[in-house]
Amino acid sequence: MSSRPDRRTKRRKLVALAMTTLMACGLAMPAPAAADWNQCAPAGLESARVLPKDLTETTTTEPDDRDTTAGVEPLGSVDVGALGLGTPGVLTVGTLSDAPPDVCINPTGEFSGFDNQLLRAVAGKLGLRISFVSTDFSALLAQVASRRFDVGSASVKATDERRRTVAFTNGYDFGYYSLVVPPGSPIHKFSDLAAGQRIGVVQGTVEESYVVDTLHLQPVKYPGFATLYASLKTGQIDAWVAPGTLASTLLRPGDPAVIVANSFSRGNFVAYAVAQGNRPLVDALNSGLDAVIADGTWADLYSRWVPRTLPPGWKPGSRAAPAPKLPDFAAIAASHHREPVGPAAPKSTLAQLRDSFFDWDMYRQAIPTLFTTGLPNTLILTSSAIVIGLALGMVLAIAGISHSRWLRWPARVYTDIFRGLPEVVIILIIGMGVGPLVGGLTNKNPYPLGIAALGLMAAAYIGEILRAGIQSVDPGQLEASRALGFSYAAAMRLVVVPQGIRRVLPALVNQFIGLLKASALVYFLGLVAQQRELFQVGRDLNAQSGSLSPLVAAGLFYLILTVPLTHLVNYIDARLRRGRRATEPEEQADMLASTFGQEVT
Repeated sequence: MSSRPDRRTKRRKLVALAMTTLMACGLAMPAPAAADWNQCAPAGLESARVLPKDLTETTTTEPDDRDTTAGVEPLGSVDVGALGLGTPGVLTVGTLSDAPPDVCINPTGEFSGFDNQLLRAVAGKLGLRISFVSTDFSALLAQVASRRFDVGSASVKATDERRRTVAFTNGYDFGYYSLVVPPGSPIHKFSDLAAGQRIGVVQGTVEESYVVDTLHLQPVKYPGFATLYASLKTGQIDAWVAPGTLASTLLRPGDPAVIVANSFSRGNFVAYAVAQGNRPLVDALNSGLDAVIADGTWADLYSRWVPRTLPPGWKPGSRAAPAPKLPDFAAIAASHHREPVGPAAPKSTLAQLRDSFFDWDMYRQAIPTLFTTGLPNTLILTSSAIVIGLALGMVLAIAGISHSRWLRWPARVYTDIFRGLPEVVIILIIGMGVGPLVGGLTNKNPYPLGIAALGLMAAAYIGEILRAGIQSVDPGQLEASRALGFSYAAAMRLVVVPQGIRRVLPALVNQFIGLLKASALVYFLGLVAQQRELFQVGRDLNAQSGSLSPLVAAGLFYLILTVPLTHLVNYIDARLRRGRRATEPEEQADMLASTFGQEVT
């Protein structure tokens, strides 16, 4: 009698036991209050605030306005055809999606925030259409410098060091940074930061430069703000040097984090980045910026997105631009005064994990976007790269076992290079090195470059897997095939290679799974909202809501793709190894008839 019913019963009991354990641990209990769903939305005048009382100014040896132009050329004299745009009439903008309220992506998939909405208005004054592309901050300025993007919009501070790489417009916002620490921390000011403390910063930002160059400390570098703040709340870092506006937006009432100090550098204003040498575009953007300041658009956007008082003596635009007419933010803040909410009481580790990773309301809101946007793009990237990897990998495998060193050595060099370099480095080299050369063919779409990079990386690993499988086949198989009259190519194609592939099938599937997860790195090349893969969709939703649950939801999609694939290939491999059992009487009779009369050796 079959034992399968007993196995099913045991599985049901195990599942029931697991669910009981989860409920006992509190992981399957009703979700806590949903996180603020859309942090990428204008807070309005009700959130008006004054500058922090403890705001200290970093002194500079150079005049504060040395890089601000005295005036701008009239809008009517701007020649749109001479702006050096990658696509005529379209301003291609590299931006971020995880730093509200300045730059972010809203739940409808539109790039928004104060910086991007202001740039839309400036482009409108110039008669330009605008196209936003998401990228990583660490790659943004290099992509602007290589003209992958016409403009970089990410609250970029115009420092002297960055001016060596890109040019900047006049300032449209001032920049200050805050020191965020857990409640009860002995750190109360920037001078309290010392060696041995874990100080979090986002890689490539001025906050990182401040910690390294001014404080002479080595920080803990993170790729994004949301992950950094989550690490602070869970006690994995001691302090966070953060952009002031972002910190005041992310910190919610009851969060286990407080702002204890603020610092401001008048000379390092926030501006849009443009490739060096493209002065016509810089001048045009300066003209558009002064125009939106003059007609009140800047003041309207500023009042809705980042309503706070300006530092004395600072204003946006050129020196000739009129001072913006802003509401009395101090009076509005006083009229909406509320008793400050202190940090939350300490929570257990289990409660913190539940709040961060098991917000069921966020799961319900994240899954549709992951399914409609992230999943198709992940499958397109992975499947296309697999085709390239298999085809090129087979060529590398055959070349690797060739007796000709002119075939064997190039295959060896290729494999060593593409297996030795980190995946993100290969993607950036191909995207930013080869990309400008083939921009006319790809229409600056990162998908072909991303697929090519993933396919070339996969080919190096697949080639070695296939080579090992082919070489594991007994040489007698090839000799017997040749003795039967097969040519070398036919023997390899029909006899040796199929056996080799069967032997390494699990290893190939493992490589496909790794390629599936590596597809998230294509984000570094810049993607429009409709091109985001699973991880990036989860990351954007994480930035919008402040909850890590969307990233867990994205992880579940990866599990749904990889776990069944793994078990399927294991099943196929087992069937190929043992063959199909003859269970029916007719099949047994056929087997006996086919072997009857054969000589027994």
